[in-house]
Amino acid sequence: MTDFRKILDKAKELESKMKESQQKIKSIRAEGVSGSNSVKVTLDGEGEMQKIEISDDILNEKKAIIEDLIIAAHNNAKIQLKSKTTEEISKATSDLGIPGFKWPL
Repeated sequence: MTDFRKILDKAKELESKMKESQQKIKSIRAEGVSGSNSVKVTLDGEGEMQKIEISDDILNEKKAIIEDLIIAAHNNAKIQLKSKTTEEISKATSDLGIPGFKWPL
């Protein structure tokens, strides 16, 4: 019976830590860049684009080049976001004995 109680306590602790992590993740910001910082994209913790900055220097480039730079900056921001959210979840689960837990993104 004690083992079952320990499992329930761990589950409650995990639930609490996960809720806390979810709140922290919502406040995360990840910035992706491309073209030597010509394009910067900022995503929030839920993956929504919050900001895009395009340098005046590239506005004379072909449309296709600018589009490619925007895509590259967005993809870079997604990588940064995945890393930050995985790190946050790892903090919450590391002391609970759940090795290798990864946030599904």
